[in-house]
Amino acid sequence: MREEAIREVLPCIPLRGVSIFPHTVVHFDIGREKSIRALESAMASDKLMFVATQKDENILIPKVEDMYEIGTVVRVKQMLKIQGDAVRVLVEGLCRGSIDQVITEETYISATVNRIEEDIREDELSLEDKAAMRIIREEFVEYAALTSQITDEVVDKTLAVTEPGPMIDKIANELFVSCARKQKILGTLNFSERLKELTELIGEENEIAVIEKELSQKVKENIDNGQREYFLREKLKAIQTELGVEEDAGAESAEWLEKLDALKLDEKVDEKVRKEISKFSKMMPSSAESSVIRNYVETILDLPWNKSSRVNSNLKKAEKILEEDHYGMKKVKERILEYLAVVHLSKAIRGPILCLVGPPGVGKTSIARSIARATGREFIRMSLGGVRDEAEIRGHRRTYIGAIPGRVINGIKDAGTNNPLFLFDEVDKIGADFRGDPASALLEVLDPEQNNTFTDHFLEIPFDLSKVMFITTANSVDTIPEPLLDRMEVIEVPGYTEQEKVKIAQKYLIPKEIKANGLKKENIRISENALHDLVNYYTRESGVRSLERNIGSVCRKVARRVMTEKGRTYNVTPRNLERYMGKHIFHYDVLEGENPIGVTTGMAWTRVGGDTLKIETSVVPGSGKLNLTGQLGDVMQESAKIGVSYVRSIASRYGIEEDFYKKYDMHIHVPEGAVPKDGPSAGVTMCTSVVSALTKTPVDREIAMTGEITLRGKVLPVGGIREKVLAAHRAGIRKILLPKENARDIDEIPQSVRRDLDFVLIEDVKEALENALVK
Repeated sequence: MREEAIREVLPCIPLRGVSIFPHTVVHFDIGREKSIRALESAMASDKLMFVATQKDENILIPKVEDMYEIGTVVRVKQMLKIQGDAVRVLVEGLCRGSIDQVITEETYISATVNRIEEDIREDELSLEDKAAMRIIREEFVEYAALTSQITDEVVDKTLAVTEPGPMIDKIANELFVSCARKQKILGTLNFSERLKELTELIGEENEIAVIEKELSQKVKENIDNGQREYFLREKLKAIQTELGVEEDAGAESAEWLEKLDALKLDEKVDEKVRKEISKFSKMMPSSAESSVIRNYVETILDLPWNKSSRVNSNLKKAEKILEEDHYGMKKVKERILEYLAVVHLSKAIRGPILCLVGPPGVGKTSIARSIARATGREFIRMSLGGVRDEAEIRGHRRTYIGAIPGRVINGIKDAGTNNPLFLFDEVDKIGADFRGDPASALLEVLDPEQNNTFTDHFLEIPFDLSKVMFITTANSVDTIPEPLLDRMEVIEVPGYTEQEKVKIAQKYLIPKEIKANGLKKENIRISENALHDLVNYYTRESGVRSLERNIGSVCRKVARRVMTEKGRTYNVTPRNLERYMGKHIFHYDVLEGENPIGVTTGMAWTRVGGDTLKIETSVVPGSGKLNLTGQLGDVMQESAKIGVSYVRSIASRYGIEEDFYKKYDMHIHVPEGAVPKDGPSAGVTMCTSVVSALTKTPVDREIAMTGEITLRGKVLPVGGIREKVLAAHRAGIRKILLPKENARDIDEIPQSVRRDLDFVLIEDVKEALENALVK
């Protein structure tokens, strides 16, 4: 046994998916330009080349370092051009070789190759090697028989080789294994180790072949049995059809059992469902109970127990979708993105349920829909407005025909995934009566500590709702039951400012209504000033529903004119807006005239936004009566009485007669008497109006104020500052008096409005009087 190294310069070709052994004749295809040039170089000289397998088949233009170290020196026996520029080459492996030094890689790979010649004689082998040779021969014969891919002729020719080295290489070449495993044998230069590697490889392949054969036999038997069962089942169906029995309970039960096996449910759940299926298979299909069981089993099998939709964790993409769908609402979007980030990082939906609270029409439901789109979840919406039956949430018990699961489970089933976004709309309008309390039923659904084992009355088995993202909406938190509210985090969705409504109309509403009414962009143009007038004089709301309806009304009128006067573009401006919309429906207080005596401008918050409120006080000789008019609620009446009492305590400071409350009658009136008014924010305004009337001092008409007062004259904070200030700005007010504790609310006011206003923070009524009264 001898190994000799002979060095010579040869063209080199890297091979993909092919390993060539010495003493074998193999053909392969060449398509790469460098490889063809290497072949041409070999054909021009002595037809010798060096070939080695690529380490990574995906490399298109390999270098020397991308080839295995050990390859084969081959002689080209034949070459044939095939389709395109490709060439098919027939080569004969001569001996192993390795690259010693690269000559060039420019046009093709050329290198100095060390030939590794072997001269191995059988009489020189050790006893272990001879035993290994005998095992390899026997295993090879068995391998050929098991795989049925090697003919007897090839086996005979291979085993007829007398020299050990060539025979081993020929056997390794015939094996159907990966290039990496063949390369391991090719690269093993020690003959004894090579024998060991090949023995292990053939033994392993034979074991795999035996297992495959056994499995194939079992599969064939199962198929045969299945075909037999199918034939019998079809025959049974034909018999049942002849007898007038249309349903086959046994076949249906078998189909259910297959689906149940695939679901791999919890052991107890699986056992319960199997019992129901077994009961169904023994019933007459026409019985009433069988339809209840069928509905029950099909509902369970249709539920997405293990199916989840892929959730998008890209916050930038989620933020982009929220920005596309909604204008403004910066704080709401920030809180939603924070929530989504926590859900992604914690890999679970824990913590409070989001509750979007705001006036009608501000986009609460559409925000939830956008969250579903941003996270890649299916969207389910359930309106709770007027729901009074607990069975709507928990489902009906299976004690009568027509029982169905609750809308929660039905929604999950329709969504087809166990991690959708589930919206409970109008949660503040849920009711309760003799049929149960749906709000209490919702506690289990929305509580993250309980909903992983939510049990519907119809199913009677637990279903995991912990992967569902629940969101609720409400117009007010006042009517939400306390235990339910405790499980939710309230996110205020404020009303839109006038400027925001105009932007929303331009970006969303106008294109939507143009499309809905069959118009084209060139048919109608609504100017920005016309939109401002639409907002101010034809709508009074926090949201944009009425604005959308009004824009739709304008589009319909334009559509009619387009049909009668073809080819025109209609411009809607403040001048011709009344032609489309009629006279103004609403009006707002505006500054006019001189500074009045006894009249102050207050600021009020309503469900449809803010508004300014004039408070008038008249003082006439009388007996000290206090008259309050303007449909004032209890709170405002109390504010008026507190204001009068405080004025009595500071009368001397402002030159007011000490006994004015005995000598004069006071009448405090808030205009628009048909509109009920109430709220704790008119104390400062009423007190200022009373002092102005008693001292005959004018009030600065460019000042508006808000705040409640105590008997000692302290100014207390109030709510709705954003909406109130926007209304005052719209009315032309230039100076705002706010309670000092409301300073934090100024940041909520848009920058464009803050620039036009002068804010004065007051702690005492005296500060309000100093700023408001014109000396």
